[in-house]
Amino acid sequence: MSIDERIAAVCGHDTSPCPALPKRDPLGHKGTFGTVLVIGGCAKLPRVMLGGPVIAGRAALRTGCGLAELAVPEPLAASALIALESATAHALPVDSHGALLPCECAELLDPILERVHAVVLGPALGDGFAIDQIVVRLLSHVRCPLVIDADGLNALSRLVDFPRDIRDGSVILTPHPGEYQRLAESLDLDPTAATDEDRRGAAADALASRVGCVVVLKGARTVVSDGVHHWSARAGNAALATGGSGDALAGIIGSIAAQFVRSPHQMSLFDCARLGVAIHGLAARAWRTRVGEAGLLAFELCDEIPNVLEDLRSRG
Repeated sequence: MSIDERIAAVCGHDTSPCPALPKRDPLGHKGTFGTVLVIGGCAKLPRVMLGGPVIAGRAALRTGCGLAELAVPEPLAASALIALESATAHALPVDSHGALLPCECAELLDPILERVHAVVLGPALGDGFAIDQIVVRLLSHVRCPLVIDADGLNALSRLVDFPRDIRDGSVILTPHPGEYQRLAESLDLDPTAATDEDRRGAAADALASRVGCVVVLKGARTVVSDGVHHWSARAGNAALATGGSGDALAGIIGSIAAQFVRSPHQMSLFDCARLGVAIHGLAARAWRTRVGEAGLLAFELCDEIPNVLEDLRSRG
């Protein structure tokens, strides 16, 4: 099957074309292709989580960014480098129970935020008041594209009137239906629309319009909206029903944004999100075709990405 036929199978025939993947600069170096910062992980006992940020970082690198940096709780920093040796780790300060210390985290993150090209916030970040403080501060301090996923979205749903803190045109939200429902309830939107395929487009449009951002409403039919335009793809399949697949999507989108939003290509966040969904779906389809409907591990999904990128670039 040709790449155009595979794109049609994932993105459908009744939607606008998948954005083209720009050619890679043959004279480029790691600085050319951008740095993605992933903020996540939880060391607050008894719950320890590290896979989310590691998967997002791996997906970002596999999608072609030059550098990936992981900001994780200090007790997890060494393990993060073992899990993803190509990354750099930043050890977020914690208290004696492993909970993040918001002020100290801000002091560490502020200079990093000044130089990175995209931020992925939320994979396996955990919950609690300290997390909410960190998330709301980042909303006003991140100047580059910001992809908010997983526990970052849950923190938003707990914040009063969080849209006022969102920088217009700089944020992508990537909720699954449950996360959408929590966000919708906090904003007085219809909390059930994300579960009805016929209304998913309207739900994504409503959330994007209310918040002033791009929304990627995930599911068997994933909808991308900037509040004015929306695009859908049947990117899901049974193989993607596995932990970490959403973290991979966040990393893919963050990597595309880091490479192309402020490059000569000037890709919009809407197109970054659409292209990310297509790459994610094509990678899952490639694994399923070769292996089957079950057993996919998130790192295997990430490792399918370079072949997908090569196929996409070969189109033009």
